[in-house]
Amino acid sequence: MSLRDHLYDLRYRLTLAMAFLAIGAIFGYIWWSWEIWPGGSLGKIMIAPYCDLPASARPPGECKLLQTNPFESFLVRLKVGLGAGAVLTSPLWLYQIWAFIAPGLYAKERKFARRFVLFASVLFVAGAFLAYYVVPQGLQVLVGFGGDVFTTFFKADEYFSFILAMLLIFGVSFELPLVIIMLNQTGVLPYEKLRHWRRGFFFGLFVFAAIATPGTDPFSMVALAVAMVLLFEVAVQVSRVHDKRKARLEAGGEEDYSKLDDDDVSPLNLDNRRAEDDQPSPTPASPPKDKPGYDDVT
Repeated sequence: MSLRDHLYDLRYRLTLAMAFLAIGAIFGYIWWSWEIWPGGSLGKIMIAPYCDLPASARPPGECKLLQTNPFESFLVRLKVGLGAGAVLTSPLWLYQIWAFIAPGLYAKERKFARRFVLFASVLFVAGAFLAYYVVPQGLQVLVGFGGDVFTTFFKADEYFSFILAMLLIFGVSFELPLVIIMLNQTGVLPYEKLRHWRRGFFFGLFVFAAIATPGTDPFSMVALAVAMVLLFEVAVQVSRVHDKRKARLEAGGEEDYSKLDDDDVSPLNLDNRRAEDDQPSPTPASPPKDKPGYDDVT
């Protein structure tokens, strides 16, 4: 493909990706008040952590947020719908990115990239789910400092921004093991360094969790830090297995074809074939002289 064809293909892929995001945003906007199952509207799902607070910690009556300007509800609904739609349609617009870069990759690189995208999606969703279940406990800790003296009024925009930030931070933080495994696969971060730096990494993860979580409650910080420590340890063990296998390959225990390009020919042992070629081939038996029609054939 020429440069112009690549630019046309990029424009085509971006157009499709934006179209899928727009469709997802429209669906999320409709889902805000559409109960797919009892209590399953997007608005009720997002406000559930606030509604789980004790009745004494929020305004009496129904569980509702505070709107301070006429357009706040529309903008909040659009923002949350866009976020939900982007998650729901992520396989479609991520495929467009993949379809653009895949022709420039080798077969082994495409195979590794597919695994990376799959595990990255799963880990991000797992982090978002953990954040969703951590937020109510964090809010209870925060509003509990005031006792029975305060009543909590949350502005809609600030509340939903807090929820979306928690989902994003937890989801992105769960990508840590993939980053470590990629660095280990490329030789930048071997297992020995990970083993010696394990305590420093643990301390750094707790510091990162304390800074990254938008709330000041210890519950969210500890939950994120413990989850990241467990994922880090999984990545360390995967790196240990990879480095042991790599050392065995370098020692000659196995034949390693992973570094060969797709167009390279793997080295084959042709000693047996050459030995067979050196042996004289057997002379074919001559047909019997008395066979009928032999003289005619010859």
